[in-house]
Amino acid sequence: MGKRGCLAGFSANSYGPGDWPSLWALLEPVFRAGETFPHDPAISEAEAQLAWVVQSQAVMVAVDATGALVGTYYLRPNSLALGAHVANAGYVVAEHCRRQGIGSRLCQHSLQAARRLGFRAMQFNLVVSTNTAGLRCWQRNGFQVVGTLPGAFRHRQLGYVDALVMVQGLVEGPKP
Repeated sequence: MGKRGCLAGFSANSYGPGDWPSLWALLEPVFRAGETFPHDPAISEAEAQLAWVVQSQAVMVAVDATGALVGTYYLRPNSLALGAHVANAGYVVAEHCRRQGIGSRLCQHSLQAARRLGFRAMQFNLVVSTNTAGLRCWQRNGFQVVGTLPGAFRHRQLGYVDALVMVQGLVEGPKP
């Protein structure tokens, strides 16, 4: 499929167990690359399913007009109990569909879903500083960098690089 077809007919749907094979095919190369997610590049399929699906409150899959999976995100509490009102999310877009706005659409969808679920803010704990496309996307969608973690990510190609903490409030009034 060419790049132009990825966003045409794009829709985000709740994950179903039958989506796992396509979802794993999307996640595996990203995890193996060791450039944007902290998971072990040698993560097993079962470990990936646990991390992305089982431990999440919501998982969405984005499909194009043909039904092909072109992106995904998970949504979960960022912390336990007294910090559970802050959401965390992770996103992956199919390589052949990047730079077409799918990540931004997934981000916007996840912010709406987080509000519906009662979250008061969303926090990204470890945005790799070399992930410039991701950083631009999150900033365009209202996230602010609130901290830098020097050398916090061991990039598979570049070694130790900084990671950023980003946050966005989801409700009016006092910050969480």
